[in-house]
Amino acid sequence: MLAKGSAPWLLTAASISVAAAILQFMLEWPYMDMIAIIGFAATIFFIFFFRDPERIVEGCERSMVAPADGRIVDIRGRKICIFMNFQNVHVNRFPIHGKVVSIEHKKGGYIPAFCKDSDRNERSHTLIDTEHGLVEVIQIAGTAARRIISYVNEGDFLAKGQRFGMIRFGSRVDVTVPENFEISCKKGDKVYAGQTVIAKIKPKDVN
Repeated sequence: MLAKGSAPWLLTAASISVAAAILQFMLEWPYMDMIAIIGFAATIFFIFFFRDPERIVEGCERSMVAPADGRIVDIRGRKICIFMNFQNVHVNRFPIHGKVVSIEHKKGGYIPAFCKDSDRNERSHTLIDTEHGLVEVIQIAGTAARRIISYVNEGDFLAKGQRFGMIRFGSRVDVTVPENFEISCKKGDKVYAGQTVIAKIKPKDVN
């Protein structure tokens, strides 16, 4: 399965490859064979990059899962920061059941997403109303990324693990954890969206 919004990239790369191959075969234009190869390689890369595998959501109702694939690069108080490399799946998923309260897109720069100053980058803030309070998920564009895509609208209710957006190419996703949850991951951990449990409700808050 391919990510929503990936079609234009795939069609462009594939069209360039096919057109160059036809021109090389019929007219023997110079360098068309190389362009065809580059276009084909780009098509394969985009198929790999925009993959969106089905996943079984892990954890019980009283846990939060990672909103993105990647590695945890920082934990700042109640905020968990996940950096995504090119090889990671870039479709983001809801960390917990809840209703989308607001989606705010902010313009900014494109410094490497793993840097602390990347808070100044282009980003999208999705605020989720949950039974445990408000949870914020921030999608941050990186050096190569130039587009943050949202799949949801204000007022939508999503279950934990459902897809809510994607960031093209290298990027980062931050998520806040409610006060009645204990963070169960640490810096350096590798996580998978919708599958890796990153926080659990505190035992004293379990009914």
